[in-house]
Amino acid sequence: SMDELEMKQNEEQKTETANTEVPLDKNLRLMSPTMMVVRRFFRSKLSIIGLIMVVGLFIFSFFGPMIYTQWGEIELDASGKVTVGVPVPIRYKDDATGIEYTVYQTLETEFQYNSLAAPSKDHLLGTDDQGHDVFVRLMYGGRISLIVSFLSVFLVTIFGVILGGIAGYYGGAVDTVIMRICDVLMCLPGVPILLIISTALDSPQYGIPAEYRIYLLMIFLSFISWPGGARLVRGQILSLREQEFMVAAEAMGYSTGRKIFKHLIPNVMPQLIVSMTLSLGSMILYEATLSYLNMGVKAPYAA
Repeated sequence: SMDELEMKQNEEQKTETANTEVPLDKNLRLMSPTMMVVRRFFRSKLSIIGLIMVVGLFIFSFFGPMIYTQWGEIELDASGKVTVGVPVPIRYKDDATGIEYTVYQTLETEFQYNSLAAPSKDHLLGTDDQGHDVFVRLMYGGRISLIVSFLSVFLVTIFGVILGGIAGYYGGAVDTVIMRICDVLMCLPGVPILLIISTALDSPQYGIPAEYRIYLLMIFLSFISWPGGARLVRGQILSLREQEFMVAAEAMGYSTGRKIFKHLIPNVMPQLIVSMTLSLGSMILYEATLSYLNMGVKAPYAA
């Protein structure tokens, strides 16, 4: 009917008037660089699978020993008996010739440990050659790898962000000095230096407990591994500092620290997240190499 048609036209006119009265910026949804990274991350199935794996490793390593409490990290299984022949020297003197002889006699000695046991209900993955539970050792070894790698990566990222941000923003002499320091540090061989420091830490005069030496070594590794992150941040800031939003921040009189860490660094976060992810594997390999050479985590603790 004519009345319904007029009512519909009036509603359409009201809707158009309301839309024209709303400012355009109210129709826009602004997203921070961090939110953009998070949305892009959760749209990737491979990223979600990787996140689930990392969370699973943390649960296994940190909460597993609280549930599986049958054995400890350095506890030996004394339920088995192994008979081992131990040679014992016996000396006697020939009265006729006056010559002394040494004869080795084998004595059987029983050791109370269950070594190299097969997987069972008592030991889910069996035992090693000394009688430790392998399943428990995996938990504690994973805990060491995760703590060391994440600690090192965060330290490397902090140093890289601060020094790379300063070098990229100021440029000139400041940039030259920081980049030359990066060149020097990137020329240093990481593993040989760590081996030398680990040997020095073994000296009794320092009195450093064996279970804490690996943390000191990885902290030192972080001090010489930040140039890669610093170069990444510097390169991104050199391209971002000439953008329009930085010109606006300059016009509004923001401080240097706010411009670097509030406006520039968040725009570098996607590249930093990728760099941190790749560095995790490298740090775990460093720790495994040192422990394999008996320079990192010392026995009987697990690595």
